[in-house]
Amino acid sequence: MTLREITPDEIAAFDRDGVIVLRNMFGQPWIDLLTAGLERHRKSPTPRARIWDRDDAGRTMFWDSMAWHDVPEYQRFVHESSAAEIAGRLLGSSAVHFYFDAVFVRSAGSQFETPWHQDEPYWSVSGHDTCTIWMPLVPVQAKNALAFVPGSHRTNTVFDQPDFGVLNPDDKPDVDRSDFSAIAEVDIPDIDADRAAHGVVSWDMKPGDCVVFNSRILHGGSGLLDETDGLSVFTSKWLGDDVRIAFRDEGMDPDFSEIMKSYGLDSGDRPGTDLLPLVWSSSSKTGRAAP
Repeated sequence: MTLREITPDEIAAFDRDGVIVLRNMFGQPWIDLLTAGLERHRKSPTPRARIWDRDDAGRTMFWDSMAWHDVPEYQRFVHESSAAEIAGRLLGSSAVHFYFDAVFVRSAGSQFETPWHQDEPYWSVSGHDTCTIWMPLVPVQAKNALAFVPGSHRTNTVFDQPDFGVLNPDDKPDVDRSDFSAIAEVDIPDIDADRAAHGVVSWDMKPGDCVVFNSRILHGGSGLLDETDGLSVFTSKWLGDDVRIAFRDEGMDPDFSEIMKSYGLDSGDRPGTDLLPLVWSSSSKTGRAAP
């Protein structure tokens, strides 16, 4: 099964809103592959893995990132699926590098909601041409899915972003931390106080659907699960034409600066090497095979 065409209307909507839901973009074999990869991954997480929430009932939210070097199922998805081309078409980029994978696994009935934030200000790269492909591996209702403020990717406001390092109930040492107070212009608004006023959107989704969002868009939520419902999500992060490596004084989460340096990458460089590989270009053949 090859990538269906990304339509001009979808490209325009993504540019305008910074987020779009794409239905039936990945066949069941890809979902099965990623599910198997996640099972392998959870048995042998990276040193970056941590629990973001643990409630009195023992329900948790597991998170980990950049596991793809050690998980062959993830490697195959990165290099052989249509994800890179989806990113390239929506970003309007001539070349797309893979940045990193991240997984989010919530126990059934978890009530933990991700704080509202942007992604790119935490990253060890800088640029507008960045996106995340958010793929649920199980059905998810709109009320439980990640939510977005359309158009907020266009703001130049520097928000006082939350420090995700405090989400560490197991007191794991050396987790990545950030502090935006020295550069912040305003607090992130209380979006949940009036979601309609902010135009918040989310969608019912099934495996094979994905949400693609610009990494500067305000987003949060993806919690408050029903007692019988868990949520497993695989995300992939992609870098387009204007992106440069950027090591930030306010902290990075996840902080890949040391591993980037070990690959010879430094602030101001374009992505590259086996760490941030070029996966797709506008001269590539369109359409990629299903497993």
